[in-house]
Amino acid sequence: MADLKYYDVILRPVITENSMAVLDDKKYTFLVHPEATKAQVKEAVEKMFEGTKVAAVNTMNYSGKPKRRGYIFGKTKKFKKAVVKLAADSKDIEIFQGM
Repeated sequence: MADLKYYDVILRPVITENSMAVLDDKKYTFLVHPEATKAQVKEAVEKMFEGTKVAAVNTMNYSGKPKRRGYIFGKTKKFKKAVVKLAADSKDIEIFQGM
C-alpha cells in the first residue's frame, strides 16, 4: 500500500461528455494516483472539498496503449480513474459547476 497524503491522491478531474452526463446523479470522475486505494480516494475527496460525504468509490485501472514512432515502439503512461458518488445530503463539488 502506498504512503500517500490526501493531497497527492487526486491528480485532476476528468472532463468528458460521459463524466458530465452523470453529474446529475452526483457522480464525479477524477484521475487518481495509480497506487491509491478506494479508502484513500474517499478520504481525499472529503478533505479537499468541504461539506462532501462520499457514498461509494469505483476505480478503474488503465494500462498504457502501445504507440510507435518509426521503428521505435513504446507505451503511453498507465493511469487510474475513480468515479466518486456523493451522498444525497452532501454538498456538490464546485469545480464542476461552471461546466
